Amino acid sequence: MTVILREGADLRKLVRGWKAAGNIVGLVPTMGALHDGHLSLARAAKAECERVIVTIFVNPRQFNNPDDLKKYPRTEAADAGLLATVGVDVIFAPTADEVYPAGFATTVSVAGVAEPLEGVLRPGHFDGVATVVTKLFGMTLADRAYFGQKDWQQLRVVNRLVRDLNLPVWIVGCETVREADGVAMSSRNARLGGAARRIAPALFAAMTRAGGAIRSGADPTTALADCRAEVLASGFDSVEYIELRDAATLEAAEGLNRPLRLLAAVWLAGVRLIDNIAV
Repeated sequence: MTVILREGADLRKLVRGWKAAGNIVGLVPTMGALHDGHLSLARAAKAECERVIVTIFVNPRQFNNPDDLKKYPRTEAADAGLLATVGVDVIFAPTADEVYPAGFATTVSVAGVAEPLEGVLRPGHFDGVATVVTKLFGMTLADRAYFGQKDWQQLRVVNRLVRDLNLPVWIVGCETVREADGVAMSSRNARLGGAARRIAPALFAAMTRAGGAIRSGADPTTALADCRAEVLASGFDSVEYIELRDAATLEAAEGLNRPLRLLAAVWLAGVRLIDNIAV
């Protein structure tokens, strides 16, 4: 039976009992409004861990836009129903005061991989991510934590954080889960109307063609320009970036002799969408 806990002390008491019994504890951090992408992470955790915790916490410190925070969907009851079908042990759904009590004065900041792309466009965003992730690792005492690859830069930030601070948790990056038409699953997709939702698959299609062209020897600058033009011609409002980066460091790609990632952030009908693919 899946139980819902809201206080860190209660959760840690439970987890210490699990660990005394030799159980491996898996963690899936989420902000709720769950979809099959989140559930795939929970299933991966269930396959590898004796106990699984899913956190649901809309983290105010990673939102640059107060309106975006206000609009973020909150569907805890529906989320709990979905997680019960997977058989997770605990949903940890703390209040903001539980995570950031009065007088909270610490920020975790990651340099390097957090600085380009989203780091430029959303100042402070990854400080909020790094801080809450560090908090959740401490509050859950997890052995393994599962993150989707849809937000590739976030995954690299979390990996860097854990490595630099010697945190005793193993990070597992899971493949992006897509709709049948290629759209990366995201809680934000629910805000796309019918016409916009029909346009949305053009992003992944254009990125796939650009990635294929680059792998086949096309000039990356030309391929990226063509990709951007194709996305805009498909009906997207604007493109914040479509860039080819070193998959590990997120520095500008220099040659094709290392794993690369094509990353994009675009706007469609007032909704910001991100995606990435391996090149």
